[in-house]
Amino acid sequence: MSCGKVDDIEDILKSESNDASLEDHNRSNNKSFIIPKSIKKYSKLADENDKNYDQSLTNSNVPGVACIYVKTWGCTHNNSDSEYMAGQLAAYGYKLTDNGNEADLWLLNSCTVKNPAEDHFKNYIDKAKELKKYLVLAGCVPQGAPKASYIQGLSVIGVQQIDRIVEVVEETLKGNSVRLFGKKKQDGKKYGGASLSLPKVRRNPLIEIIAINTGCLNECTYCKTKHARGELGSYYPDEIVERIRQSFEEGVVEVWLTSEDTGAYGRDIGTNIVELMWKIVKVIPEGCWLRIGMTNPPYILEHLEEMAKILNHPRIYSFLHIPIQSASDAVLTDMKREYCCDDFKHIVDFLREKVPGVNVATDVILGFPTETEEDFQETYNLIKQYKFSSLFINQFFQRPGTPAAKMRQLTTQERKRRTKIISELFQSYTTHDSKLGTIYEVLVTEISHDEEYYVAHNKYYEQILVPKLDYLMGRMVQVEIIECTKHSMKGRVIEESLNKYPRRVQIKKGEVTGLVISDLNNNANSVGDCCGNGISIKENSCGTECCSNKELSANKLNDFKLVKLNRIRDYAIATLITSSVILISKIALRYLKSK
Repeated sequence: MSCGKVDDIEDILKSESNDASLEDHNRSNNKSFIIPKSIKKYSKLADENDKNYDQSLTNSNVPGVACIYVKTWGCTHNNSDSEYMAGQLAAYGYKLTDNGNEADLWLLNSCTVKNPAEDHFKNYIDKAKELKKYLVLAGCVPQGAPKASYIQGLSVIGVQQIDRIVEVVEETLKGNSVRLFGKKKQDGKKYGGASLSLPKVRRNPLIEIIAINTGCLNECTYCKTKHARGELGSYYPDEIVERIRQSFEEGVVEVWLTSEDTGAYGRDIGTNIVELMWKIVKVIPEGCWLRIGMTNPPYILEHLEEMAKILNHPRIYSFLHIPIQSASDAVLTDMKREYCCDDFKHIVDFLREKVPGVNVATDVILGFPTETEEDFQETYNLIKQYKFSSLFINQFFQRPGTPAAKMRQLTTQERKRRTKIISELFQSYTTHDSKLGTIYEVLVTEISHDEEYYVAHNKYYEQILVPKLDYLMGRMVQVEIIECTKHSMKGRVIEESLNKYPRRVQIKKGEVTGLVISDLNNNANSVGDCCGNGISIKENSCGTECCSNKELSANKLNDFKLVKLNRIRDYAIATLITSSVILISKIALRYLKSK
């Protein structure tokens, strides 16, 4: 490094970094989004100079050594974003913690769907300020309302910029305020977002959440999410399939496909959800399952025949989340939902006929501004007729900036009354009683809320509680149903089934994954080849012990560590130079004062 004036630590990094493979982790590409902290004027008194100088040293932070608390609200897409941000931070050397009190910085990933979620988000901001924590805000709230008064002066990262979380955190720890928004584009069109190949720390090491697209094609009058996630932007099929293949090799046993609308996938890139699914099923190993995320009725109508075949596949959950929101066509029109109640009924009837035992979940919104008592009764009758085993009941909340917020509102009491009536209806029936004594294959992936049982799901994504035995976690086993309740069943494990599916290698909670470097072109031509640069996509061809995978993963992790060490070294040099300049200035100031 040549001697001379050091304007910025980023300049040192830029001059020394020549590794093209680490381009995404350089922090010197763009400084325009950084708002520097204000520089306090030095007092004429020497003791005040000393005080300010001491404070400047106390506030300095070495890159990659701080402790970070991540809090997430909202949908599975938000959870996936948080896992990616946590993965990048952990790979770079930051310590992650579940204890906000011990953290140096809070990363808050928000949800804008309902008022209560945003209120909780605001409360956490206030709490972080009270505890004097550094703050980085993410998610749909700041993206959808960047001028909101309570986020001004705080660091914000947009939903499509999560691959730059490390540099945002670094600048925030220096005392700067960062506002980083913007859209990812490819071939001049909006892209799905940050790369799916980023490092990740999964909330549940057994479950991989993959966003196949972002945004949607709808213009629902009540929805604030569209303001944040925008128009439809899909990832290319090969990138999705590669991430899924890699996840299973890492020990994942269940994959969730997520987005604001999975049914709309691919319409912007010349493909569709059905074509994607037929590619995905080829890389799902035996003893693992995949769950398809929420899809709106208009886009599933076009693919009903093929979707029924997909839901019948032995490695796909026979489960689909299709929100109706209201059974009144008049309300659906005011919501701009682009379908009618009969469309929804046709979808449910068709799937129940073609996919035996299929579990269709749905959503309803109660108290929409134009919902009359007759409209409400239609929704009531629909639920009573179909007796959905999974029903998400939502009281309407007027979200700022949406057309529905400008309509004449029903009273809060009336909205609550209707919500209570539907809740009581849902609780009045059961759907599991007839399953007593049934034998199911189930996949064990979670711990129950009371921590008394492990949670498994059968082919229809129905919740089954099993004994809390360590050797069951992450395995597919057979159980006999011995008890049924409204929301779940309890199963007795059939011991003979334990040998049917061997236990897979499991990732530890908090471990960084996704550090494998692979070449999609090589993958397409290397089925059966598991050496050198070729990584097989043949089902179970190499598993988690693939020699090239392990070597590449180690090399990528070493690259992260090398970048971190270099940045710490350069930071130390710059700090030393800066401290020397300040010390010389202090001596000069005291000399001039004595004169």
